[in-house]
Amino acid sequence: MTTHSRRDVLRKGVQIGAVGVGAGLLWGLFLQKTGRAQGFVPRPPGALPPNEFETACSKCGLCVEACPYDTLKLAGFKDIAAPGTPFFEPREIPCYMCRDIPCVKACPSGALPHTFEDITKAKMGVAAIDHNSCLSWQGLRCEICYRDCPEQNKAIIIENHPRLLSKHAMFVPVVMPDSCTGCGLCVHSCPTDRPSINIVDPERFLGKIGDHYRLGWKEKLDARAVPEAPMKDAGKPGGLDFLNSELP
Repeated sequence: MTTHSRRDVLRKGVQIGAVGVGAGLLWGLFLQKTGRAQGFVPRPPGALPPNEFETACSKCGLCVEACPYDTLKLAGFKDIAAPGTPFFEPREIPCYMCRDIPCVKACPSGALPHTFEDITKAKMGVAAIDHNSCLSWQGLRCEICYRDCPEQNKAIIIENHPRLLSKHAMFVPVVMPDSCTGCGLCVHSCPTDRPSINIVDPERFLGKIGDHYRLGWKEKLDARAVPEAPMKDAGKPGGLDFLNSELP
């Protein structure tokens, strides 16, 4: 072998080694980023618990392709979710709660178990309202989140509060966590500059009273029939037209 040939072989060896080192560094960065992905993001409906999901997800993107609304997207290195895993941002595009759940059917790895068949049982997160910026809680009439909620009168209800800041009675939205799917339609439609309602991590946000407490009065209230939407009778005798006029 000539000196020139030996130099070529050596140079190629160095190049191959550099590629190998670079690939190793990128893989190490990927693993570190995955390990640091502690922030909460809404996952597709029916997803396994966070740690199990990130392990089971094959990062194939088939659930993203199956979503008819382009809700889902794969996380990149700049996102707080583990790279390559599906998530969505409700303010941009919420989950429209397809009854046939195509994203689940497309998943080949079990990260979205095919046993999940009822979209109303999804737990993608839970809605939380900022009372300090919510228009209804400030005495204005809004209720957009309530009207756009696909589980109206279950996930979001309207409560009638006596007048406080304004001259009118206040009809304010209240989230019922047990029925909220975390779809984010309320976040998407909220009219404030930054949404006054957001989808948050139920594990960190929701408390737990404890089984040793018994709330007998609440059990009686929960047994009552779900009330009709307060806006349905507007314009009828005894309806809500009085809200448009000042109370004495």
